[in-house]
Amino acid sequence: MTPHGNPIWALISTFGLMSLFAVGGAAAAVPEMHRIAVEVHHWMSEKQFADAYAISQLSPGPNVLIVTLIGYSVAGIPGALAATLAMCLPTALLAYSVSRLLNRSTRSRWPAIIQAALVPLSIGLMAASALILAQATDKNLVALLLTGVVAVAAFATRMNPLWLLLAGGILGFAGVV
Repeated sequence: MTPHGNPIWALISTFGLMSLFAVGGAAAAVPEMHRIAVEVHHWMSEKQFADAYAISQLSPGPNVLIVTLIGYSVAGIPGALAATLAMCLPTALLAYSVSRLLNRSTRSRWPAIIQAALVPLSIGLMAASALILAQATDKNLVALLLTGVVAVAAFATRMNPLWLLLAGGILGFAGVV
């Protein structure tokens, strides 16, 4: 049996590898998570993925909760644990090793250069995440306009995003979007 024949091994191998490329955290890997969970493995539908993402953003705690929800969708509680550990453990070990290495070279300019280079990369990955989610959820003009209004409001004001999510949830519950 191949590792991908077993759903637990498929989750571990998928998220273990993805964790090493998730620069900026799990939120930056959302486009790849979407591609793998919806298009490659068909673990979830577009709507299920968008719902899992919304739940992960509304819940307290780290953004990695989306991985836990995908794992749970695939294989229940064992899948949730496997996916979460696979996403967190390799990255944690790598970050620990790199931080020890960078702390040794305090006179070097490389740590500052690396950090400066990662900022636009993280912003681009988060923008790609927003685009993937908008494409998965904005199926009509009202939803598209709501997404645009929320994006502008989030960018132009200091409004807590939870109020925007609450307003979107109420509009969705009312059947507007």
